[in-house]
Amino acid sequence: MIDHKAQNRIGPFDNSRHSALIKVGVTDGLGILGITNGLYNEKAIMNTIFSSYAKTIPRSPTLSVFSSTNPYIPLRPIYNVSFRTGKNIGNSISSSRRSVFAAFSSSMATEGLRESSSIQGSESFFRSVLGSMEAVYLNRNPTAKAIIDLVHSVDNDSICYDHFAFRTFGVYGHGIDSMAQFFHEFGYSEREELRFPAKKLRALWFSPPSTHQSEVGTGVNGPLPRVFISELLVDQMSPEAQRIIRKYTEFSGLGNKHAALASAIGSLTWEKPTYSEFQQLASESEYAAWTLVNGYALNHATISTHRLRSSLRHISGLNQFIEENGFKLNSEGGTLKVSPDGLLQQSSTVADSIPFHFADGVTESVPCSYIEFAERLVLPQYSHLPEEEVKEVHRRDGFEVGNADKIFESTSKDQLTRRAA
Repeated sequence: MIDHKAQNRIGPFDNSRHSALIKVGVTDGLGILGITNGLYNEKAIMNTIFSSYAKTIPRSPTLSVFSSTNPYIPLRPIYNVSFRTGKNIGNSISSSRRSVFAAFSSSMATEGLRESSSIQGSESFFRSVLGSMEAVYLNRNPTAKAIIDLVHSVDNDSICYDHFAFRTFGVYGHGIDSMAQFFHEFGYSEREELRFPAKKLRALWFSPPSTHQSEVGTGVNGPLPRVFISELLVDQMSPEAQRIIRKYTEFSGLGNKHAALASAIGSLTWEKPTYSEFQQLASESEYAAWTLVNGYALNHATISTHRLRSSLRHISGLNQFIEENGFKLNSEGGTLKVSPDGLLQQSSTVADSIPFHFADGVTESVPCSYIEFAERLVLPQYSHLPEEEVKEVHRRDGFEVGNADKIFESTSKDQLTRRAA
């Protein structure tokens, strides 16, 4: 049956460019609106969704349903409904047992979204999307899940995220902006650019809206994380690498318009690559090879160590605790990466590997994601504050090129080989 309580968490929608995820069928708890997984009539479900939401949307967006039974098969539109008439304008679907996802994509005038992002319904939806990204990430990366559970087990500690990070291809609109658009629409602000010439990368980080900086809650229900999005400067790659990347991003079509959706449901927006093409990219850029097989998946989530309440709140102690429990940390430049001012300290695990079924029939392990840890120390001008009065605004903000350059190596072949040793 349909969970009508979800309706209050989604709407009403405002007059802005807005995308909302609605799940039909239950798969790993992803999405917003769910029904029991079994034999059902999708057309009846679409009619129910239409009748529930048609009055809340001021224009006439199209409801598109996508099949997503395999995380590595690109989204396939299988059903479309016009909200203007409720008339079926796509292919009808027979009753079946499967999981399908729907995406409201309404192109409306961009107007005052930062103010509307304070609306509870919009915030609930936004956090639900982050939760879906997190769920895909934890399902694919057992190390990240095990460490979060381990840290949580110490004094029943709460986990707050410092930032989420994504990788992209800087070509055909598939770069930073493709993922940043979603966060912009919910009040995030662009902050600083970072450049990594040796890796042919650039990155931007984004700060969350200050109105959402709750000091309570855990995970995606706690303080909203910063967002760090990087892109490969494709035009600086070799002609062969450019050919491969352009080939698959062209396959994606308008997939770059749905980067957040792809991340939330764990799907590539382009066709599966061949193993030979993956190897070709890996020989030139491990970042490129990673992005080819992982797409817009969450590259890493970062635990904010100073927000922990237990003895692990200092990153040096947390690193020791993690290694004592058998986990390998990224050793590039030392396990602890420290900014020149000494106020930003970071570390990370080595990425997990997962089997990937390539288009040419080869199945090989590929690097997936990892988990990072960050401690932001108090700025000198606030050093006089009692510890209980120190807030996030009193701590070192931003990112550091030297630290981030070494953190990127968490998915490198050298680190993965060291982990396997």
